[in-house]
This record gives sequence, structure tokens and C-alpha cells, in this order.
Amino acid sequence: MKKTLISALTTALVVGAASTTFAAANPFEDVPADHWAYDAIAQLAADGVIEGYGDGTYRGDQEITRYEMAQMIARAMAKGGGDKALIDKLAAEFADELNNLGVRVAALEKKVDNVKWGGEIRFNFRNKSTEKTADHGNTQQYYQLRLKPSMTINKNWTGRAQLFYGGINGATRKNFNTAENLNGDHFHVKVINVEGVYGNTMIELGKPYYTTAVDEGMIYDGYNMTGGTLTFGKDLKFRIAAGRMQTLGTAGQTNNAGDTVPSTYVGGELTYNKNNFFAGLGYHYLANKEAWNRTYGDDSANIWVLGLGYKFGDFRLFGTYAQNTQGGSTNSLDENVPNSSAQRKAYNIRLSYKGAKASKPGTWGLEAGYIHLGQFASLSPIYDYQDADMKGWSVGSTVTLFKNIRWYLGYSDGKTISDDKKTKILWTRVRFDF
Repeated sequence: MKKTLISALTTALVVGAASTTFAAANPFEDVPADHWAYDAIAQLAADGVIEGYGDGTYRGDQEITRYEMAQMIARAMAKGGGDKALIDKLAAEFADELNNLGVRVAALEKKVDNVKWGGEIRFNFRNKSTEKTADHGNTQQYYQLRLKPSMTINKNWTGRAQLFYGGINGATRKNFNTAENLNGDHFHVKVINVEGVYGNTMIELGKPYYTTAVDEGMIYDGYNMTGGTLTFGKDLKFRIAAGRMQTLGTAGQTNNAGDTVPSTYVGGELTYNKNNFFAGLGYHYLANKEAWNRTYGDDSANIWVLGLGYKFGDFRLFGTYAQNTQGGSTNSLDENVPNSSAQRKAYNIRLSYKGAKASKPGTWGLEAGYIHLGQFASLSPIYDYQDADMKGWSVGSTVTLFKNIRWYLGYSDGKTISDDKKTKILWTRVRFDF
């Protein structure tokens, strides 16, 4: 293709130069003043769209390469203005060359950008030792790939999913969605939901990753809630949630036949987070007559929770307390499940220092605290080295070894709430984000 046709006419239309009065001086000695494209070439040179060759020539009769044309289009796109339809047409024609130049073409990437991928790879080790029980010397090594696609639906709505592949070597664990044994490799989809954002209002529908906010996951942190949430506000937020939830602790886990049965769930949380201060109040109601009566002595649970936190310098002090005001009577059909009031409350006091940022190698954080996780108030806690039915001290650390590579280490030392047996947990993880 000839430069006189492509770079003078087409690119001039892109920039909009053909509709203006040109006054720029022509820098190319081989373009005569009486050439029909003289004004367009001079203006495009002044705008930086075309550069010619180092010897001061334009060489208008020479065949132009696709790479050279892509360079002109890229400069014209950077300048803006002109005929947008023509820009899109040229960008489509020279998409490969523009991509090699690192130029993003919105019109071409629109569909591709509708789906964005991220995720992480985890390698974990965990040892739990409880005296005189089957958990004495319980060791697990587990590995996991988490793929996290997000799908743009429109300017307000986004779809999200989390795809898990991995396995566990060691003691048996269960997938509480299906009750299947997770020893060995397995694949499952844990999150499928849509999010709608309208100003300071957010709507979630489907199967989200759901964490109770007031207690920062002490009551529930998991993938087994199906339903929806509605959140209002910015610094002061109110969230309501409803659906079906499978808890991972003792309560509500199985029915009389041993089948995994979810509970009806409704929750409401009010939180305030501004100027290093955090406060929250929440309520959670769960009901499942058959499963809860078997292990818990009542048809439902009413859990109230309070959380307070304050950040001063590099330190943050946080505390939360939850109380289940219902259940724990002697009506339980399972004589092995204790019904003491200690199982109906949960609390966590934690002091943390700094924190590891995935994007900044060398950053690190420490934390220490005391927990009490009653089984009927802490249903599926977030903690990796503290379990439900446990009380005691814990310490943990995180460090970013390299960009997007973090190492975690945690240790807890305490007793079981149910029978006062000494329990220790040692846990570590290496996490690779992408």
C-alpha cells in the first residue's frame, strides 16, 4: 500500500486534519509544496502521527509495511479526536500489529475484558494434637488451585465464581456440600454469584463467599451459603442476608440418617469503620429442626454478636463476643454432644502488628490473641490454626517473600471446651497469587 494513500488520507481522517486549515511547515524535503497531500502530511507530522525517516525524507512512493501503519494508527489513537468509526475500522484491520506494540484497543477488547481471571495456588501443612483422642498427631498436607473469574455483565452487574482443584494427604476431611471424602484430588465450584452495585448499595445473589462482618469471620466464614445479601452505606453499613447455610461445626451438620442438611439462615449486621475505629452489632438466626435438635437440643439458634477494633500506629486491637441465646438444653438426642453454656458463646481478643502486602516483598505482620470458640456460636470460623470447641492462646505471622508470594505460620495452645483436653495446632501455608 502507498503512503500517500494510507498515511495522508486515512490517517488524516483519523486525526480530523482533513477538515482543518493547515499552517504547519512540511519537514520532508521529498514532498513538494504542490503535492495534493502536502497539507495533510505537514499537519500529521506536526501532530506527531508520522515521523518519516532519519534522513529528512517521507518516501511517499515507497510501499508501507503493516508495522509502520500500526505505528501511525497508535499515535493517532493516542492523540484522540477525529473519526471514531474509522479508528475502530483501522484498529480492527491492524489488531495484531497494535497488540505487538502494546496498544490496547477498547473496541476489540470489549468482549475479552468481559471475563477477567485471577487466583492463587496454596500449599498447606497442619498438625493437630488433642490428648487421648483420634486427633492426637492428626497431620494434613493439602494443596489447592483456586481460579477466580469475574464476568462483566453491564456497568452495574458483575458475575463471580471460584473454581477449586486440589487434594489432602492425611486425615479424612469432608466436602460439606456433598459429604464426599476429599482425600486425594478433587474439583468443585464453590462460588457462583452475581453482584449489583448502585452507588453505596450492593446486591449479591447466588452462592457467594460469605463472611460474617462484625466478628470478622469468627461465627461464619465459608462457601456454603446459598441465597442473597443486600448492603447499604459506606462508612456506616447495614447488611442483611438470607438463604440456606451449611455449617461446618457440630451444630446443624447432619440429620438422624447422617446426611448433610443445610439450615435456613437470616442475618443482619450494622458496622461502622472510619478513622481507624471499627464497631459492629449483628444478629444471626439459623433453623433446622431435625439436624439441630439431634446435636444441639433445640430447633434453631439466635446468635448476637458485638465487635470493636481500633488501629493505633502499626498496631490494631480487635475484640468480638458472640452469644447464642437459644438451645443447649438437655433435649439433645446425641448424648455425646455437651450442652453447657460455654458452647453457646464465642469470643476472640487479638492484637496485630503491621501486615504483609502481596505486592511488596519484605513486608510482614504478627498477631497474638486468645480465643474461645463454642460450637453453637462459632459455626464455621475463619481461623486456620484454631477450631470450634477450642479455647486458648495463639500466635501467627505472615511475610511476603517475593512479589505475590506469602508465607504464613500459626500456632495455638489450649484445651477443648467440651472435655477440657489439651489441644495444640501448628499450621503453615505458602500462597502464590496471580
